[in-house]
Amino acid sequence: MRLNKKEISELLPHREPMLLIDELIDIKKLHSATAIMNVTKNSFFVDGHFPDNPVMPGVLIVEAFGQAAAALTACGIDKKEYDNKLVFLMGIEKARFRSPVIPDCKLVLKIVAIRSHGRVWKYKGEAFVEGKRMADAKWSATIVDKK
Repeated sequence: MRLNKKEISELLPHREPMLLIDELIDIKKLHSATAIMNVTKNSFFVDGHFPDNPVMPGVLIVEAFGQAAAALTACGIDKKEYDNKLVFLMGIEKARFRSPVIPDCKLVLKIVAIRSHGRVWKYKGEAFVEGKRMADAKWSATIVDKK
């Protein structure tokens, strides 16, 4: 299974410029997936982080992990269960940023759902550029009703 950006936007409430992931591929229902984020010179953070030496903020890598996990979960559960719901980040643990992510690259995010208990999910992920690990993290999220 593969989702393009339009299909991802049908699952997530995020919109430009905060919809970060461009594709979700290699989807194993409710277990794992790979997200692709094309980091470009036109990415919204480039001009301010840092002028003349742009680096993708680590917090945005974590956000991309979260979006990939939310899309994986949303496409795996019954649509009726997910209608009128949002996925909120609950906690981040062991986030490590190993090398800076700079524009004009393809950031590949490999995520795995470690476990779920009701509406609470735990995930882990690794981010790569050209096969080099750039970051990794574990995080938890919950599915809540839209208000």
